[in-house]
Amino acid sequence: MKTNKQNADFLHIGKKLIKWYDTNARELPWRENQHPYNIWICEILLQQTQVKQGLGHYLRFIERFPNVEELHKASEDEVLLYWKGLGYYSRAINLHKAAHQIIEEFEGKFPTHYQDILKLKGVGKYTAAAVASICFDEKIPAIDGNFYRALSRIFADDFDMSSSKAFQYFTDLALLIMPEDKPGDFNQAIMDIGSEICKPKNPLCGECPVNNDCIAYQTGRISEFPVKTKKTKVTDLSLKYYFIKFQNQFLIKQRGNDFIWKKLYEFPMSVPESWEELIINSKIINHKLTHKNMTIEINTIELESKKALERFASENDFIIVDEKLADEKSFPKPLETFYKKRDIAEIGKLPF
Repeated sequence: MKTNKQNADFLHIGKKLIKWYDTNARELPWRENQHPYNIWICEILLQQTQVKQGLGHYLRFIERFPNVEELHKASEDEVLLYWKGLGYYSRAINLHKAAHQIIEEFEGKFPTHYQDILKLKGVGKYTAAAVASICFDEKIPAIDGNFYRALSRIFADDFDMSSSKAFQYFTDLALLIMPEDKPGDFNQAIMDIGSEICKPKNPLCGECPVNNDCIAYQTGRISEFPVKTKKTKVTDLSLKYYFIKFQNQFLIKQRGNDFIWKKLYEFPMSVPESWEELIINSKIINHKLTHKNMTIEINTIELESKKALERFASENDFIIVDEKLADEKSFPKPLETFYKKRDIAEIGKLPF
């Protein structure tokens, strides 16, 4: 460590955070009863989504699947449908699989210990620590970007957060300020402060309850932390689709478990060479995923008979779907926006 933290008492920092949380905690629906099922769902949902964007999605998801039994009984397609708009659909697939684990391996009861929670499909160290600490008072820091940022600033510590050793390093750092009691409140305090005060840019240091203890703030070096040297490589990806339709019906197929957009529905990606002459419109759509810049070409083919549509569907294992019923399936966002836009010529103006 870059500063002498050994044998020092930093617990007063954690106690200040908990005291601040007692009166300043955000009012969020999953905090009303701190049930492990609700905390688990919200933590998975918010992994790639901000609270204000995810709140409505959470409420709809919980209304349909209020407990693990209902999630377990639902079909994977329905779970994906209620995840629509959140992206990263593998999270929904893993939630569904984990619900089966809870019913089949834990006798329908949510596991109560960190190591058991970690066994659930799609649950990583952060989510397991969040549930274990908030719901079962297990003293484990829920290390995520908020912790990296807050701790590196409090201690003015320049340990590289992109290092493979960063998780354990910041876990040890967090334990220096984590009191024995109220571990869940401690973790949620840093979640709230990281979101509302100790922001990546333009942090509100004047409102921080531990600014007197924050070395980076006291020395005017907030902008130097956290340190991250390794940049994530962004790759380019090109996809080509054929929007094959007859009147208000078109062809789709469900993706597999590999690669991107797992288990979502998509258009055909190939047609007989002679069909290339039937293309009436082509559009290029630029779309961004995490670490991927996508170029999507969609070629529209309008067939002259329903029999031709049915024959191609049968021979190539596609589903025929009516535009009015297409919302019952889950599509990647750019494809969904494409088929919903009646005037294909306007697609190029849409903000993908």
